[in-house]
Amino acid sequence: MIDLRNLSRRGFLNMGAAAGTSLLLPSGLIRPARAAEPLAAVAEENAVIAFGHTGPVTDEGWTWSHDQGMKAVQEAFPKLKTLFVESIPYSADATRTFRQFVSEGANMVFATSNYGDFLYDVAKRSPEVAFYECDGRNPLDNLSTYYLSHWYPTYVTGVAAGLMSKTGKLGYVASFPVPSVFSGTNAFLMGARSVNPNATMQVVVINSWFDPQAATQAGTALLDNGCDLLFGIMDEAGYLQVAEQRGAKAVMWNTDIRRYGPKAYVSSIVIDFKKYYVEQVRLRLEGKWTPSHTLLTMGAGVDRDAWGETVPEEARKQADAVREKILGGWSPFTGEIKDSKGNVKVAAGQTMTEEELYNWDWSIEGVVGL
Repeated sequence: MIDLRNLSRRGFLNMGAAAGTSLLLPSGLIRPARAAEPLAAVAEENAVIAFGHTGPVTDEGWTWSHDQGMKAVQEAFPKLKTLFVESIPYSADATRTFRQFVSEGANMVFATSNYGDFLYDVAKRSPEVAFYECDGRNPLDNLSTYYLSHWYPTYVTGVAAGLMSKTGKLGYVASFPVPSVFSGTNAFLMGARSVNPNATMQVVVINSWFDPQAATQAGTALLDNGCDLLFGIMDEAGYLQVAEQRGAKAVMWNTDIRRYGPKAYVSSIVIDFKKYYVEQVRLRLEGKWTPSHTLLTMGAGVDRDAWGETVPEEARKQADAVREKILGGWSPFTGEIKDSKGNVKVAAGQTMTEEELYNWDWSIEGVVGL
């Protein structure tokens, strides 16, 4: 895990948006923690752990993955009680949901997406409760933040995409213009351009994390515009199914959903919160919990999925060689890197830090539509 201490908050949209022994990737950000006394221990039979989700647990994507983490907690600690609410809107209803968790005796509350002030206001009023915000940027004395360094496996799959695309035109189905989307589009295109310098990426933003119809329409529009390989950050398989129908290829997010498009499926950025959640609950029960700010690293919470059946052997080998280099300490995010307007944002020889990658809010050359 990479420990992200006291990250500055950057106007992150409220709509926006494992590991035990893990690899510290290049440019890991380590800063001293703010002093905070551990919260008191809780007997397992008295513990209540709550999860607030942005989508349905049946999405087979982001929310499903967090739900698997909750199930791992239930298995590890069978005497405690768990609560969850699906599809929480980014509105005052979110605040009411988090307050309800507290009123029902929750000792820990996991917000599995960025809820901003809807969560902070509740956390500030409940100092005896341990809160978590996935992809959060405003830690408190009783609020941890956590996320995934997905830009590394994304770069790896981008290498395969660059080798497989016949046109060099890549498409991306985006949720919102938020850092996780900027880092995803940029890392993917950088990987592709490492083997095809002329590759480009067109982005369509659908303003939702889970909207199969809109994702399908976006995927169709991208293919109609000449893209032959799709990527995105959706919580379902909409654009994979389009790619399968049209004879194109697709890289997915969250889980292995190749059955919806086995010929189109290249890989997925797969995530796994199970170990992380179990460890954090154990700390709370044992009276050792203090706020933490963590990135789960490649190979320890996030990685590429097994390659799809139509991925050529040479593409697999080249992409996996890059993956091994990253695991060995190399960073692909080294300058010179220019933005979409041609301005140098990362000087030659300079490597982006984990904080800069986490807060990426600009597009590189070759990305349009974001």
